[in-house]
Amino acid sequence: MIAYLRDGGEIYRQSFATIRAEADLNGLDPVLARAVVRMIHACGMVDLVDDVAASAGFARAATEALQAGAPVLCDTAMVAAGVTRARLPADNDVVCTLGEPGIAGLAQSLGTTRSAAALEHWRDRLAGSVAVVGNAPTALFRLLELAAEGAGRPAAVIGVPVGFVGAAESKVALAESDLEWLVVHGRRGGSAIAAAAVNALASERE
Repeated sequence: MIAYLRDGGEIYRQSFATIRAEADLNGLDPVLARAVVRMIHACGMVDLVDDVAASAGFARAATEALQAGAPVLCDTAMVAAGVTRARLPADNDVVCTLGEPGIAGLAQSLGTTRSAAALEHWRDRLAGSVAVVGNAPTALFRLLELAAEGAGRPAAVIGVPVGFVGAAESKVALAESDLEWLVVHGRRGGSAIAAAAVNALASERE
């Protein structure tokens, strides 16, 4: 019989303790530090902290929005699936519109990706939301365009798209905006990291 740790709670405890021992969290707001710990836990890279940045008001804006019942708008089903509903403080809606009928045709008519086109269905829910982009740089660029066009300002944006084309640039654009934002600069990111950030902001329970 293989000997290994089987207690889920103890695995979490040891994992988070290891992250806090190995990652440089000095100077981070406690809420942001909690988010970074879970984001590192999702990817296994303690140096992720070096690339994480956030606006001064992000942590407060995101947590207050979630506590007030704001919807969590997700660019992919993977992000939405990764959000732990039991951690959400106000039975918040978790929304992904990528599977809406006609998205492929809409993307073709707009000359963009399906992920970006799906954000057209965010228009009536964008104001005051927590918007989460964990996959497609085009979706993050489109989110910034929608806000600039007056479609509604999200309360906070988690922008961590992953990839080699546009990912780094879209996160710089978000960081230069007047929104409240959290990013992982560079090419790294992804749905698991994005969902981990939401889960950390949704509850103080580690």
